[in-house]
Amino acid sequence: MKILAVETSTDACSAALFLDGDIQEQFALAPKEHTRLILPMIDRLLAEAQLLPQQLDAVALSRGPGSFTGVRIAAGVAQGIAFGADLPVTPISTLAAIAQDFFNHHPEAGLAFTAMDARMAEIFWGVFARNPLGLAALQGEEAVSPADAVLFPELAGYGVGSGWAAYPAVLNARLGTLVQGVASDVQPRAACVAQLGAYAFACGLAVDVAQAMPVYLRDKVAKTQLERQQEQRPAG
Repeated sequence: MKILAVETSTDACSAALFLDGDIQEQFALAPKEHTRLILPMIDRLLAEAQLLPQQLDAVALSRGPGSFTGVRIAAGVAQGIAFGADLPVTPISTLAAIAQDFFNHHPEAGLAFTAMDARMAEIFWGVFARNPLGLAALQGEEAVSPADAVLFPELAGYGVGSGWAAYPAVLNARLGTLVQGVASDVQPRAACVAQLGAYAFACGLAVDVAQAMPVYLRDKVAKTQLERQQEQRPAG
């Protein structure tokens, strides 16, 4: 199985190549450099593996949530490669990729309370359990909300992701003694997107490139002045 993965949803930028279980990755923590870096990363990976895009089985996309611009960059690159090479796409949650990286480095962990700083006094969050294969499996639904409104289950787990650096006191207060530890510096990585993407592909979850859309969770960053005026207008 040959899967190319793309991840640009945060300040980190990465690409990875899954080749029958072996994963090679190009990674850089480079804010606002994603457009310049991502295609050369992909070119290096394919050249080192002596592969053409047409020889891949699928493209794995880190589909968000995350930075609006970053998520769009990843989607555009993945869609372009998939369309040009006639490949299916496996969309992978950015939150799941964060949880997966944590699980890969912490075999004792079974549950991750994953939270990303979403700006505007909110966080993107989701709860992920390690499944029997060691992969991050979503429990419930992903959401965006103020940190003091998250709904974590009454289970012990680890706080993972940038949301825990942005709102440590609030999130710790919400979970109390359920928090077994915090790893706020974990970034989404294309290697984990490739890992989860390969499993999704094997399970028949790949989609046509036209269906591989970004997921922002926050529908609108801001309402227009007209929408605000309409909301304030009396009914009748």
